Amino acid sequence: MRKNLGNIFLLFFLFFYTEVFASTYTWSATISKKTAYLHEPVYIRYVCTFSDASELYTIDFNPAKEYEKYTVKNLRQSESIIEGKRVNSYEFVVYPKETGEIIIEFDALMKKTTKESIENTVIGRDNVQKEDFFVKKFKQKSFKIDVKETNSTLVGDFALKVKTNKPEVKAYEPYHMQIIIDGVGNFEAIKPIEFTIEGVKIFAAEPTQRQTLHEDGLHGEWSQKFAFVSEKDFIIPKIEIEYFNLKEQKIKSLAADNIEISVAKGFSKEELLDEEEKEKFVFNYDYLYFSLFFITGFFVGKIKIKKRAFKESEDKRFLQKIDEAKSMDELMVLLVLKNAKKYEKTISDIEAKKIVSLRNAKRLILD
Repeated sequence: MRKNLGNIFLLFFLFFYTEVFASTYTWSATISKKTAYLHEPVYIRYVCTFSDASELYTIDFNPAKEYEKYTVKNLRQSESIIEGKRVNSYEFVVYPKETGEIIIEFDALMKKTTKESIENTVIGRDNVQKEDFFVKKFKQKSFKIDVKETNSTLVGDFALKVKTNKPEVKAYEPYHMQIIIDGVGNFEAIKPIEFTIEGVKIFAAEPTQRQTLHEDGLHGEWSQKFAFVSEKDFIIPKIEIEYFNLKEQKIKSLAADNIEISVAKGFSKEELLDEEEKEKFVFNYDYLYFSLFFITGFFVGKIKIKKRAFKESEDKRFLQKIDEAKSMDELMVLLVLKNAKKYEKTISDIEAKKIVSLRNAKRLILD
């Protein structure tokens, strides 16, 4: 009896508190700018301040997604109690995708638990499937942004640098280069860089990006690695990428001068492998690049391969050279030049140190 009276008193107290001392809330919103360039980040902050700690409320508000005229990215969210009052903060970065006037307007769902939910929690009913809520849609303050043209999809403040080796290699030794673009802006607009150089085989890795979102946009780095292989001197052409500089509000260029590469005489590919591979195939250039990177310091010209005067089939000659290989580096070069696709797993295992014995590596190829 006393237990029931206690539950009834608790329910009465909670109902009375809920009705008389019900929480109230107010929303406020601020925007960093009302005029912006195309793809320029615009910072928006929404704050919900309650009249008390307001444990009964939950807020459903996350408008971060792609819209027709703009993109919204979630910067951060927080909840705190300040002088006994609950404060929820929501921060976003908006990227305009079209010029002209765009309107930013969102709704938040304010969810409050019901009396029945409180009763079920206190009494502990077993047939309750889920917690009940009163849901109210709150229309946030809208903002108008005047978006101006840039004449460039790449927008921000960037710097370009090129990492290279000494511009001297031996024939068929890879020359490595890395292009790095860092700064603040929409890095996703940077397209992979492509080179076409006559007589040069070019291995290009997929670009990589590292970024963090701040109030003024994405801070980070974009990079792409290359390996160039040739038997004669060549020139890597000049790089030039246009972008719209937000600080100076004009089109600028990221540029790097051409690079002249001197190639010293060494063994030709025909001396390493008696014939060019006849079968054409498509393979993962990214993987082959890193295979070549692994053997950067290995000079192909130093590989000692005994020539046979007698006629043998191409496959037999290749297997003979595998059998005569004196090191894992030499074996790697032979496999890459012969058929990188076919021997991809073996090359990968050698590179990952899963195969450390030259004898075992040869057995896998020769058997």
